[in-house]
Amino acid sequence: MTNDKTLSDCDNASRANAIRDMFSAIAPRYDFLNRLLSLGIDRGWRRTLTRMALKNDTAAILDVACGTGDVSLALRRKAPAARIVGLDFSQAMLDLAAVKIEQEQAGIELVAASAEELPFPATDFDLLTIAFGIRNVVDKKKALGEFYRVLKPQGRLAVLEFSQPDYAWFRVPYNFYFFKILPLIGGLFVKRSAYRYLPDSVAKFPSRDEFVSWLKDAGFSNCRYHSLTFGIATLYLAEKLERGIVNG
Repeated sequence: MTNDKTLSDCDNASRANAIRDMFSAIAPRYDFLNRLLSLGIDRGWRRTLTRMALKNDTAAILDVACGTGDVSLALRRKAPAARIVGLDFSQAMLDLAAVKIEQEQAGIELVAASAEELPFPATDFDLLTIAFGIRNVVDKKKALGEFYRVLKPQGRLAVLEFSQPDYAWFRVPYNFYFFKILPLIGGLFVKRSAYRYLPDSVAKFPSRDEFVSWLKDAGFSNCRYHSLTFGIATLYLAEKLERGIVNG
């Protein structure tokens, strides 16, 4: 039960379990396929997230949907003294992340949990990041509420996600690759349904402006986005300001 049509017919709990099982199944090939299918561009996107999200006083970071730990480790390299927690709903992904973290002696805590029910007290983190994970969350608005809850006042949110290209001339060839070629290549290494799910989930993700409105509805301020690589990825940034400050 991993194709998107079947998932859409399920209740939220069943959908969440199916998506988690799918990512657990592809975990051993996840890093390799990310590099192959993005031609290595995904590394640059993660560096951009790290550069734009971190501040010198960032003391506590939560990396949601951390997968095999790439963003968590990038954050550790730039913030060697910060407390960093990587969270994912797939234990198989976390097991791979643990190997990388041990190799780098990075000192990153790993937690298996859902983005909709974060197991942390309120106002616990200065920065929350989620890279290519929000579209896989079944109840996205509930997750955004949880992100807001666990951030400290003045805390920051950084969401990196796939999006539709900015330019029509690029959109047609890109979508041919994304919807037709990518599942074929991915299917050579893992179940093809997993790489059919990827473009389908991107196609169903809200537009940039709509997602920004979701961030504002969750309570975030200074919500904005940055287009990356002709728009095939988007970095959303937002802040949790003190109560009483006008949401912008």
